[in-house]
Amino acid sequence: MRRDPTKKARRWVVEVCHSWFNRFRKLLVRYEKLERSFVALNHIAAAIIAFRKVPLKINIIYG
Repeated sequence: MRRDPTKKARRWVVEVCHSWFNRFRKLLVRYEKLERSFVALNHIAAAIIAFRKVPLKINIIYG
């Protein structure tokens, strides 16, 4: 099979999600001892990722 040079390679949804979460260093290394702290940090990271996807005129996180 030949690859069409006009088409862009696509990543799986899971790979994209993992790359977003890997940008949070505290989650990447997992310094937390308690599971509830780690889960809370995952929820905060997911909220930040979702908030960044909302189109706003002025985004608070990016500045």
